Amino acid sequence: MTVTDRSADPASSPLAGIDPRTAHAAIDLAAFRRNIAVLRSHVGDADVMVVVKADGYGHGLVPSARAARAAGVGWLGVATPTEALTLRQSGDEGRLLAWLYGVDEDLTPLVAADVDVSAQSTEQLSRLVAAAGTAERPARVHLKIDTGLSRNGIRMEGWDDLCAAAAEALDAGAIQVVGIWSHLAAADEPGHPSVASQIQVFHTALAAAHRAGLRPSLRHLANSAGALVVPEAHFDLVRVGIAAYGIDPAPGIAALAGVELTPVMTVRAQLVNVKAIQSGDGVSYGHTWVADCPTTVGLVPLGYADGIPRHASDTAQVGVGSRRAPIRGRVCMDQFVVDLGVDAADLVGDEVVVFGSGSRGEPTAADWADWCDTIGYEIVTRVGVRVPRHYIDGVA
Repeated sequence: MTVTDRSADPASSPLAGIDPRTAHAAIDLAAFRRNIAVLRSHVGDADVMVVVKADGYGHGLVPSARAARAAGVGWLGVATPTEALTLRQSGDEGRLLAWLYGVDEDLTPLVAADVDVSAQSTEQLSRLVAAAGTAERPARVHLKIDTGLSRNGIRMEGWDDLCAAAAEALDAGAIQVVGIWSHLAAADEPGHPSVASQIQVFHTALAAAHRAGLRPSLRHLANSAGALVVPEAHFDLVRVGIAAYGIDPAPGIAALAGVELTPVMTVRAQLVNVKAIQSGDGVSYGHTWVADCPTTVGLVPLGYADGIPRHASDTAQVGVGSRRAPIRGRVCMDQFVVDLGVDAADLVGDEVVVFGSGSRGEPTAADWADWCDTIGYEIVTRVGVRVPRHYIDGVA
C-alpha cells in the first residue's frame, strides 16, 4: 500500500492549519476506485461521469480526478470554470464538463483548454461562440433543458429558440453540440411522480433538438440516485457524484439497487485533553449539558471551523476505541467535548474517529447526517481546509 500525505509538512501547507498527527481526513483512494467499478458495472451500457466538484466533495479535487481516471473513467464533471482549469493545469487531458458560471466570466480559457461547457440560454451560447472565435477552435457545448428541477437549464418554452441558435452556430463551425442534459429532482425518492414527468420532458426536448438538426452524441439525465435506481434515466451517460465517494444519496437507495458502497473518507483526531468532572459540572458554552453523575470527558481538536456541524452539539457521537462516545455541550469553533464515561482509561493522544466507513463500529457520515438533520453530502464537503487530507492508495 502506498500512502501519501499532502500536509505532511505543516509549514508547507499553511491553509491546513492542523498538524496531521493531531487531526486529519484519511482518503481511501482504493475504496473510491472500487465504488466507481461497482457503479460502472451497475449501469451497464451507459458511460459514467464522475463528478469531482467542490474539491471532490471534500476529498480533494486533483487526487479524486486522478483516481477516477485510473479507474478508467472517461468523463469528469465540475461545477465551476476554476475547477475545470485547475484540473487542466494538473495535467488532466480527458473529457471534462463544467456547468456553472457567472455573467462576467470569460469562457475563452475553457474553450481553449478543450473543456466541455454547459449552455442554458441563447446569451450563454453567444458567449461560447465568441469564446470559440477568440480561442480559434469550436466550443464543445452541452445544452441544458430544465425538465422540472426549476434550477439551472432553460424551460421548454425557450428550448426551440436555443436549439435553433445552436444549430446555426453548429453550421457556422463555431460549436460542437456534444450533449443534451438535465438533472433529476427526486430520484432518491423511489416512486416520486416528478421522475417519470422529467423523463418525459427530456424525451420531448430530445425530439425537438432532433427536429432542429442537432445530433448530440451524449444524452444525460441521471445523477447518483438515478444511476442506482432509475435505469430508464441512464441514456448514454450517468453522472455519479456522492455515490462514488461511498455515501448513499439517501438512506436505503444503494441497498434497493443491490449495490454496496464503501465510504472513502475517515476523519480522525487525537484526544488533546482528558479530565474527570463531577455531578453538576457544566460542559462548553452555555452549559447546555450538565453532568448528572461523575464522568470523564475528552477534548477533540476540531470544531465548526473545520466542518463539524454545530447542530451536532449534544447529539452526535464519535468512535473511541471499540465504543462510541457522545458529544457533550456545544461544538465550538475549534473543539468539542465527548463523554468518555466514569471508568474511562483513555489517555491524551488516543485516537478518536469522528466518522468513517463503520467497519469498526465507528459512526459514518450517514450517521452524522441523521443526527444533524442533513445529508451525507454536506457532512463530507464541509470538512474544512485546516484539516489535512491523508491519501491512502492501496490495491483496488
